[in-house]
Amino acid sequence: MTRTPIELPWQCIDTVLLDLDGTLLDLYFDNHFFGEHLPRRLAAHWGIDVAAARADLTARYKAVEGTLDWYCLDYWHRELGIDLVELKAEIGELVQWRAHAPAFLERLAAAGKRRVLATNAHPGSTGFKFERLALAEAFDAQYSAHDVGAAKESQAFWRALHAREGFDVERTLFVDDNPAVLAAARAFGLPQLLGIRRPDSSQPARALKGFTAVDDFDEVEAPRPS
Repeated sequence: MTRTPIELPWQCIDTVLLDLDGTLLDLYFDNHFFGEHLPRRLAAHWGIDVAAARADLTARYKAVEGTLDWYCLDYWHRELGIDLVELKAEIGELVQWRAHAPAFLERLAAAGKRRVLATNAHPGSTGFKFERLALAEAFDAQYSAHDVGAAKESQAFWRALHAREGFDVERTLFVDDNPAVLAAARAFGLPQLLGIRRPDSSQPARALKGFTAVDDFDEVEAPRPS
């Protein structure tokens, strides 16, 4: 079914803050890594079966979900005694753009919009993704939660990002697939929010109640070139 493209008030938007994993990049890579690849490699490393490794990881994930530690590869290296950067590189071919994301970024640039990456991902995780997909060229500025010391779910992140980037809150669009992060951005005062309903291409779209949302970027009316 073809959806009518969502019209955003582009004339009132100067800056677009963009999440990375699940928004611009297919979350299948991360879901497969944490749900399948890491449990198998950890089971071999610890000498236990995969089911036991997965159960252990699930409990550890839940204990720090929504905090900076959840996203911190240094934290998991200390916790698990295994290098996650090396393990991620083992399945690096699974790192892919989400459908229509590169074209969306190009349209933003053509319209003179400032494209700012705002991610919870650890620099160790984004490093090989940037190299694989030449991501550095896609942004005018880049910020990680690990640079400011707070996850995007917290108001501390938004205060720090605003202090560093100096964006006009009223003239900024934020795009993310995480409802908790979208809620934090709304609480900070960002009026223009766009959610991603289908961050993982292997999974069906899910509802994002309370937020304007799309499955893919081809459902967003393009801004006019400047």
